Amino acid sequence: MITARQSRAARALLGWTQETLADEARVSLTALKRLESENGFEVYESTRDQVRRAFEAAGIVLLSTDKGEGVLLLHERTERKSR
Repeated sequence: MITARQSRAARALLGWTQETLADEARVSLTALKRLESENGFEVYESTRDQVRRAFEAAGIVLLSTDKGEGVLLLHERTERKSR
């Protein structure tokens, strides 16, 4: 499950605004703002899933362990081959 902090961090890594993410995930801006809020608003699981899929398509990996959570931006395959 994607958290509010992970969503904000992933957007920062990608340089995306909330509007860009809402468009990429095909969710309403209001729904995205609810997901990224720290106020504990209820968010549909389908909204979380669509946001997660949009991030994954852009190269974001969501990390979650018993010690914490985070995000990772994968390098493009063309960059890895050149190294």
